[in-house]
Amino acid sequence: MATYDTLGVRYTRTRQPDPRIAAQIHAALADATTVINVGAGAGSYEPPRTVLAVEPSKVMIAQRPPGAAPAVQAVAERLPLPDNAADAVMALLTVHHWTDLAAGISELRRVARRRVVILTWDQRFFRERFWLVRDYLPEAAALDDTRAIPPDQLIDLLGGGRQEPVCIPHDCTDGFGAAYWRRPHAYLDPQVRAGISMLAQTGDGALETGLTRLAADLTAGRWHIRHSELLTLETIDVGYRLLVTDH
Repeated sequence: MATYDTLGVRYTRTRQPDPRIAAQIHAALADATTVINVGAGAGSYEPPRTVLAVEPSKVMIAQRPPGAAPAVQAVAERLPLPDNAADAVMALLTVHHWTDLAAGISELRRVARRRVVILTWDQRFFRERFWLVRDYLPEAAALDDTRAIPPDQLIDLLGGGRQEPVCIPHDCTDGFGAAYWRRPHAYLDPQVRAGISMLAQTGDGALETGLTRLAADLTAGRWHIRHSELLTLETIDVGYRLLVTDH
């Protein structure tokens, strides 16, 4: 399966942090004065108080903007950091890529003095609510079925905590999986799909039939008739969750 050394080559073209999601993440970090970002990618959503980013892909590290926090190439399961290294540790849309979930969560708890914040999604909810995977691209959902971690399981590993729904705005600037829920034509763009791991890692060959059907439904107006209620919404909840735990 492709890694972010290949998937991430043009990542920042479509993956720019959305300010509304950023506000929710930063609020969850509360009054933490030092933050470590694990699975940091190109640095999306890092607050100014970020002191270190941890990312396994050199390609992603190279796309971090000027002035971003220093980054170290390492994996979540083996953080090169002492105990209680920062007030808070955040891990955003990354835990499904880890090879040893329990070890990674244990490392987050070890390094965080006070708080851990994780952005993830509820796969069962996502499958039911998001039209793209439900109606057109079940192959992509099947990939995530094998790696998505139920939020309740993550909360248990964290030793407790709370879940916050993260509603996705219709004009979301961060092109992750459900970002284009009200802009269906975007999913026909190879550049958009390249920035969405569930689509990029499934591959265009496996998605071809569904994408062809989506294109036909858009051309004929069937998608707009079927999903007319979506066109009236400003935000939608398709299962993204922010997990917050203190210890």
